[in-house]
Formats: sequence, structure tokens, C-alpha cells
Amino acid sequence: MKYIWLFLALSACAPLAALAADSAKPNLVVILADDLGINDLACYGRMDQPTPNLDRLAGEGLRFTSAYCAQPICSPSRAALLTGKHPARLHITTFLPGRPDAKSQKLLHPQISMQLPLAEKTLTEVLKEQGYATACIGKWHLGGPNFGPDKQGFDFVHAGQANTTPSADEGGKGEYDLTAQAVRFIDQHKDGPFFLYLPHNTPHIPLAAKAELVEKHKDAFNPVYAAMIESMDDCVGRILRKLDEHGLTGRTIVLFTSDNGGLHVHEFAGTPSTHNTPFRGGKGFLYEGGLRIPAILRWPGHLKPAVVDWPLVNTDWMPTLLALMGVPVSEGLDGVNVASALEGTAPPASRKFFWHFPHYNNQGGRPAGAVRDGDWKYIVYYDTEKAELYNLKDDPSETKNLAAGELGRLSELSKLHKAWLKDVGAQMNTENPDFDRTLFRRLYEDFDPSRPPLAKTAAEMEEQMKAWRQLMNEAVRGNGKSKK
Repeated sequence: MKYIWLFLALSACAPLAALAADSAKPNLVVILADDLGINDLACYGRMDQPTPNLDRLAGEGLRFTSAYCAQPICSPSRAALLTGKHPARLHITTFLPGRPDAKSQKLLHPQISMQLPLAEKTLTEVLKEQGYATACIGKWHLGGPNFGPDKQGFDFVHAGQANTTPSADEGGKGEYDLTAQAVRFIDQHKDGPFFLYLPHNTPHIPLAAKAELVEKHKDAFNPVYAAMIESMDDCVGRILRKLDEHGLTGRTIVLFTSDNGGLHVHEFAGTPSTHNTPFRGGKGFLYEGGLRIPAILRWPGHLKPAVVDWPLVNTDWMPTLLALMGVPVSEGLDGVNVASALEGTAPPASRKFFWHFPHYNNQGGRPAGAVRDGDWKYIVYYDTEKAELYNLKDDPSETKNLAAGELGRLSELSKLHKAWLKDVGAQMNTENPDFDRTLFRRLYEDFDPSRPPLAKTAAEMEEQMKAWRQLMNEAVRGNGKSKK
């Protein structure tokens, strides 16, 4: 009889032991902004856009000054974040479904994959196997109905609306609806473990925000954009307070970052959205303004608050987060596990970073590749074969092309880049038989969209770029006409 009682007692304890083991697992919250630039937050030095909640997050965690996106445009960067693989390897190298070819292009776009392949194992699927409840609340942008987040490991999915009419209860990008859903998910799974992926539509164009906030920020570079940043910051604050309310702050890893650099050119009415000073370029470019993104990682009691200056790229987040969480890291990833460096052991060994962006885009970018090796940055344009070389330590704004005086280094980085392209199976461009050389000159040479003259306000810059924008739009619609 005593053995029967012992068996029953042990059986009763088994679920409790399993529950205790699950409660010891850290939760994960990843908040992804859409087109947020490297200097758009006050904690990164932006004085006309206060962000108290994100400043708090940065003060309690790690703030990265050299965090890179794997591609300076949305879909491929999101794919890299969730899979730990290079966009070039995934053949998702521009936004889905991509921009049509135009006569102004010397090269045609390569054919891309129109979705994240279901065979790719995501961060979500790995955590789901570990017993995590999972939610994707917000923008997916990695495939249609049969390739949505529900097919990639997410239990709960709520896309929300990308654009909403600002009101007392909502902003211009559906951010408060997404936040309400996120808060509800945390309430429902407070006993954990859970993974909340919250990809906002903020601050992507078209820009819209509450009128009273726009008025409040009337002296900002772009008042509407600054108002949108305040709303996003408020929404982040609601998530942080909910974690506090449930006593989950010390048990939850929070990562806040962006998919790519800020929009620095005129594209829609009321743009440019922002400027990425002191960095050159922005969304759609392989210059630092397009590649550097804000990144803040907090895990109280485990990660000591600090400013991290050494570089990493968002393909690194999957292996790094898994390692921090005590979950076996998947094999075959392009990302590097830097968890030990974040925990204070030592900075990671010096490494090289590679990019392949074989596309013309709406921001004025052209097909190009890049390598960062230490302080050196190599960029090559595929359509003109022009190579550029910058020393980021001495020239973070990438204003002085040192290629002519560093031919040996230039050759070495070129060979490294070509070898990497072959290794990842990158798709390349082909010649455009309908190429219009005059249109190309007018769009990309007469005006350099990687560094438009910076004015005091976005409105002034919009006026300066209206003619260029009209020409770009006409070229993409197939109406571009050469003017000698």
C-alpha cells in the first residue's frame, strides 16, 4: 500500500515539476519598428523626438551603436531576424513582391522567392518545440495566405491594420490595437514561457499621427514623424508596464530594434520621414544610414546595462537569443552566437560582414554589394562596377572614397565578396535590353539620392526633391521619358 501512495505522490508532483521548469524559462519579447532610423530615439541623441520609455529600456539594458540589418529593406531583414540566415541565401533580397523593372535600370532584377520557405526553421518554431506559447502581432511581410506566421510556428496571429485614422484611442498605424492584443497575450500567458513578436507598422509611410501630437512636435524636423515616434514609444511603455505588473521584468528578455534604416528621401507626401545624420543614406542603401539600426536588449539580472560599440547583424539574434535562453542553437545558420560577449566575457572575435542587394528601389538605391572588415567598408555597384572604400573610424559619414589609394585592400575585399556570393548561392542581375542611359543619368547621377542636401525641416527637403521624385515615379510606371 505504501508503494501505491508513493506512486500517487510522485505522479501528482510530476506536473508541478514540469510547471516549475517552464516557469524558469525566460520569456522573449521582440518589438520591431518599421523604417526606424539609427538616430530617431532620444537615447541615440535625437533631441527633437523624446522617447522616455525606450530611453528607460536602454538605460536598463544594452544599447547597440553598430547594430546592422542584413538588408536595408523590410522583407529580407525580417527573414534574417527570424531565421538567422542571409537574405542572399534565402533568395529574398528585396521587399515582397518587389519593384517592377524600368528602362532607367542598366540591370534587371533577379527573380526572388515570394515567401519565406516553410522548410526554413524559424526562431519561433524552435521555441515552440521548447514549450513556448507564441504570438505574431503586427506586420509579417514574408508571404501570403499559405506562408503566413501561422505556418511558421505562431499560435496566435493578429495582423491588425497598417494604416488607421488617428483618433483619441488610435494612432496612424494601428499601433494601439497591436499593443492591446500584445498586452492581452501577456495576461493570458503570464505563467509562461511565451514568445511575443510585435512587428509594428510604425513609422513606415504614409505618415499619420494624432493631431495634438503633431502640434506638440511642430518644431521637430518632421512633426508628423515625431508624433508617430511618441505614439510608438508610448506603446512600448505599455508593454514594459505590463511586464512589471505581472512581476515578469526579470524573467523576460526584451529586444527592440528596426528592420532597416530611416527613410531619408522624399517618397510620399510629407516625407522625407527623417534624417540619419551623421550617417550617409538611409532605407534602400548600403551606406551606414541604411544599414545601422537602433537595437536595445534588456534582461535585468542577467545582462549588465552598457553601450555596445562592436558590430553585430540581425542574423545574429536567433542564435544569440537561443543561447541566452538556454535553448540549443540550430545548426547551419549564418548568424553568430554572441551571447557570451553580451554577458560580459569579452568582445567577440573580429569578423567580416557581407551584404548583397541586387535591386533598384523606390528610394534611389541601385544594385550593390558591401563588406565591412574592421574599420573598413567596401561597396561595389553592380551596374557601373564602381568600387568605393571607406574608413568608418575616421569617416563614419562615408564622404571620402579611399579606393584609389588602397588598391591592395580593395582587391582583397572584392575577392572576399565574390567568394561569399558564390558560397551563399546569391542570385545576380542580368543586362536590361531596354536600358535608357539618359534616364539613368537623370535619376542617379545628376542627383545623388544617397546624400540629398540636409535642410532644417522635412518640408524644405520635400520641395527640393519633388522633381526627382516625379521622375522616379514616372520611370517605375513606365512613363519615364528621356530629356537630353
